[in-house]
Amino acid sequence: MNYAAAVDAALTRLHEEGRYRTFIDIERRKGHFPHAVWTRPDGSQQDITVWCGNDYLGMGQHPVVLDAMHEALDATGAGSGGTRNISGTTIYHKQLEAELADLHGKEAALVFTSAYIANDATLSTLPRLFPGLIIYSDALNHASMIEGVRRNGGAKRIFRHNDVAHLRELLEADDPAAPKLIAFESIYSMDGDFGPIEAICDLAEEFNALTYIDEVHAVGMYGPRGAGVCERDGLMGRIDIINATLAKAYGVMGGYIAASAKLCDAIRSYAPGFIFTTSLPPAVAAGARASVRHLKTDQALRDKQQEHARILKMRLKGLGLPIIDHGSHIVPVHVGDPVHCKLISDMLLDRFGVYVQPINFPTVPRGTERLRFTPSPVHNPGMINHLVRAMDNLWSHCALNRAELSA
Repeated sequence: MNYAAAVDAALTRLHEEGRYRTFIDIERRKGHFPHAVWTRPDGSQQDITVWCGNDYLGMGQHPVVLDAMHEALDATGAGSGGTRNISGTTIYHKQLEAELADLHGKEAALVFTSAYIANDATLSTLPRLFPGLIIYSDALNHASMIEGVRRNGGAKRIFRHNDVAHLRELLEADDPAAPKLIAFESIYSMDGDFGPIEAICDLAEEFNALTYIDEVHAVGMYGPRGAGVCERDGLMGRIDIINATLAKAYGVMGGYIAASAKLCDAIRSYAPGFIFTTSLPPAVAAGARASVRHLKTDQALRDKQQEHARILKMRLKGLGLPIIDHGSHIVPVHVGDPVHCKLISDMLLDRFGVYVQPINFPTVPRGTERLRFTPSPVHNPGMINHLVRAMDNLWSHCALNRAELSA
């Protein structure tokens, strides 16, 4: 086999389909978020505004977080020194897990290097704890959940997105005595829609199933203490396992699960993705803990973010652009073509200094390509005005039919 030719062919296919992904070389500047500096391919630099970051609340720049990280770095050095089992467990990791358990009202929490790893490791390990486990997974679950379910070797059922009736059909068709787990998300990040949490909890209770929810795009953002949509809706006590991240609204890095003490202990003891991975650096754990603790009381920051998201949606809708609006903080604009999506993204950056990455297949299905804007509390009215004018200009320039796309 000509291996080089095969690699070339694979990359060529991406280019031909208009979905080859390009990394944009940007440098964030402390204290100036969401402003950043883009280094162009020719080496020149341009000031830009980041509109697609997952640091939803700007906590990656918050003095409380930075001070905690500096203090831990000065006290302990850079790395953790190993896996949690060998030499990588520090007081910072234990304090972070206690903070997270308190956040979600659970007995314990277990920190991983990312929420992707937390999902993959946990979901792939659960059948070892519950032989014969059947996992019922929402069709639009994140890739990390899909991978964990796929790798566990057990039975799985895929229910249509947010379709509780279909989920019931699948549950009714299986052995009532079989162990069951329903895996779903609170907010699906590409459309910004909410999962039917209460209805799924009702089904889980009826069919004696465990519940596993991914709150990655909700923690820090919803609920009186930022514990997520389950807290907002008073449902945390009905969820058995909560997965979430420290890398989005909390602005740092890492992921975790929160559950009963024994279940966390079992995952800690059985999951290869936890056992054999070097732990987070102490400074990162310290910064994450400071962020979680701070956002338990900073409702004003959440309110400001939601306000800016509502304003941006209203302004873009006023232009007749095809906004996907399910009431969350995420602002997707449907384009429906990978070439146009990439073209608008490139022109926004080059002409207007607006940075938003195109979202193409396989992240979303073909024909649903989009731009996904994530306004933060520090995107001011002037930045919103600039973005809206740029989108108005380019939508017409690219000859996209607003009425048809909105229909």
